[in-house]
Amino acid sequence: PDHHDGYLGWDEYERNQRQITHNANMKGIMVRGPARNGGALLAGLLRCGHCGRKLHVAYSGTKGQCLRYDCRGARTNHGTGHCISFGGLRADQCVVDEVLSRLRPLGMRAALEALARHARVSDERIAQRELALEQSRFETARARRQYDAVDPEHRLVAAELERRWNDALRRQADLEQELTALRERQPTRLTEASPARLVQLGEDLPALWQHPESTPALKKRILRTVLQEIVVRKAADTITRILHWRGGDHTSVEMVGNKTGQHRWVTPKDTIALVRDLARCQPDPGIAATLNRLGQRTAHGHAWTEARIRTFRHDHGIPRYQEAERRERGEMTLEESAAALGVSTMTVLRLIERRRLPAQHACAGAPWIILRTDLDRLAAPMVKGIPLTGNDQQIFLHF
Repeated sequence: PDHHDGYLGWDEYERNQRQITHNANMKGIMVRGPARNGGALLAGLLRCGHCGRKLHVAYSGTKGQCLRYDCRGARTNHGTGHCISFGGLRADQCVVDEVLSRLRPLGMRAALEALARHARVSDERIAQRELALEQSRFETARARRQYDAVDPEHRLVAAELERRWNDALRRQADLEQELTALRERQPTRLTEASPARLVQLGEDLPALWQHPESTPALKKRILRTVLQEIVVRKAADTITRILHWRGGDHTSVEMVGNKTGQHRWVTPKDTIALVRDLARCQPDPGIAATLNRLGQRTAHGHAWTEARIRTFRHDHGIPRYQEAERRERGEMTLEESAAALGVSTMTVLRLIERRRLPAQHACAGAPWIILRTDLDRLAAPMVKGIPLTGNDQQIFLHF
């Protein structure tokens, strides 16, 4: 070290050697491994807080979109169980949110410095070429004076001075062309709105993080630039991560883990309750049609079908529709009520709308359910020959 000037300093050389070491594979638990294109952003940074080993990444799903971190070193070496295991999507997002929140002030300062560097570098290059051109013009003028002052009889001296003058002219012409090219390639000066826009981008780091051109490898390099490692511990349902920053600070981030059977592909509770209510009054094809009309989708965003309704009922313990059970409960449909009263279904709907006939349905578009007792109470005057009065008379006489 320090024997002679090198292409890079000793500190930068050692930093490059450490990076090369961490980019190697199969080097044990002390290296992070290379930043690849896998979706696990924390790969190589996580360390088990129970046994001290690195956490492994497991990908699953049809396209490898599901990832999970687990500590399998103890099981591989000693035959014991997993120390810790948890899903990776929420864990990655939790750490990313913490890192972006810490980098947001730095992003604004970086944007301001980028503006200053943008203008400074361009001006320095032009200034250097202008100084070089001024020096070349001085040398050209001096060479010309020397050539004019020489005695023509000294032909060898005159030839040498002429050659020097021509060389000076060529250097001056080359510098003028370079300066003209630099001025033409000089970036357009930023308008008044451009600095504000760049500062806004520097503050809005989440938008830059989610940009389509931000690859997983680039995101991993950013995380590894600011984080040394992450120590993970799990107690009950709480997962605690200790973030070791490059500067030596430590930050604790806690997250409540998912319970058994809880994941991101979970159907909302109101949809489960709606299917349970619909299963009391119509079969599976009708339930699927009703949900599709309402714009409801499955947890994966698919439209409902009879097979999916059947599987959904089985998973949530919802009994299938039984005609006999509905009749035993004394529940009648709109068509059955119209046939019992000897009127059309529109008449029954008008009775329901005017609250002369109590009825209920699970949602808009679902079948109406009318209790037999309420229907008998409305039809009693007609059966006994008692004339109807008021709105009831008008409704029945109209149809």
